[in-house]
Amino acid sequence: MMATSTDRYPYAFHIALDGNGLNGLEGAAGVCVFRYNPDSGEYAYRVQYYDGVAGGHAISITPDRKFGFLGNAGQQILFYDVESLDERERVSTLRFEAPDASIKSSTHMVWLDNTQGVTAIGDGLWLVDLDRPTKAERIGEHLLKLPHAMKRTASGRYLVYGGMDHPGQGEAAEVGIFDLEKRVARRIPLPTTCWHVACHPREDLFYALSFRVHPQEGRDWHEWAMAYFKEYVFEIDAPSGQILRHWTCGQNVPAHINSDVCVSDRELIYCNGGSGTIVMIDLADFTSYRVIDERPGLSWQMRSARQAARQVTDAFTRGSPVPSSRHFVGALRVTRGTLIDSVYACQLSADQKLLFTANRGLNTITVYDYPANAVRLRVKMPELRAYLPDLPVWTDPRLGFHHSTLLSPVPAPAGADLRSVHEH
Repeated sequence: MMATSTDRYPYAFHIALDGNGLNGLEGAAGVCVFRYNPDSGEYAYRVQYYDGVAGGHAISITPDRKFGFLGNAGQQILFYDVESLDERERVSTLRFEAPDASIKSSTHMVWLDNTQGVTAIGDGLWLVDLDRPTKAERIGEHLLKLPHAMKRTASGRYLVYGGMDHPGQGEAAEVGIFDLEKRVARRIPLPTTCWHVACHPREDLFYALSFRVHPQEGRDWHEWAMAYFKEYVFEIDAPSGQILRHWTCGQNVPAHINSDVCVSDRELIYCNGGSGTIVMIDLADFTSYRVIDERPGLSWQMRSARQAARQVTDAFTRGSPVPSSRHFVGALRVTRGTLIDSVYACQLSADQKLLFTANRGLNTITVYDYPANAVRLRVKMPELRAYLPDLPVWTDPRLGFHHSTLLSPVPAPAGADLRSVHEH
């Protein structure tokens, strides 16, 4: 099915795809757009994979809703048409700066206007113009080992970004803040590595979420294993770099291996691909929380045998069962006994009434009523072979959902009829 107009489908859930398999940084690269009309209940979707680029990871869309950026782990900048998903432009970032690791790439971008955005390339932050993509400008050092998710604070002055553990330099335990006016970065040390961040909607505060992993065999941070540790969320003041509050939970709380993060007026909301949950932390007290549990039941798990077989096989390629047995046991504790991964995409509508999620392991897209968290719609998506027909019949069917962006109507002021973009 294909959407025909934004009038018929006012909600457009854009999700980066990395194909099947355990390691999203090494797979295919594509985009799924899921369109939805909550009044009629109608939905439509389109899926597109792009040859010659790998590790599809995150989506960001221009404020005018015309073009999207498909962040990836393959050192390429790729822009696509938001309506058709046709590729508009592709540029190798190696022409600007070479990284010191293959997973160090332009996985995320923040748009400053309808044509200019900032992304990480090598050891720098670069200003890229959609109209002149081969003429990128280096605007400063990012100061992190391996920058990852990137957001812009409420005032627009600061870029804030998480950092991944580096294959050669080891554990990160840091986030970065870049002042766009002064073009100066600062590094904020933390007790844990934090891949992902989200910004407060009105204040120059941001939230960094711990992403805790073990290096395989004690040294390999490229093919890491999920750690069964306690998890953290840090609230940080962007102008000063001060940690104002933090939340932590015991290892038994299913909040491991987070992905998308969004913020409502009342809660910090984030999904967890390892634990199979969406966790919602109360912003007022930064203590209480609630959980949507998408852990599959036994019948779902039995119907997901191909996904589970691929997960287990890939896990064995990343670690030997005997010397790394603790990693395998820890991973089972994280997933609560399941053999498939889970929710990687999670975005809230502008009116804060609908929560969209995409479950990588089950290959489903779900729309919840928020804040009630009742399921409004759940759609089983087609198998990967529908778009990559050369794959064998028995292949892992997952499309490979990863980070997402939601375009939705913004509530109009009283007496006006305005529609705009809500982008995460």
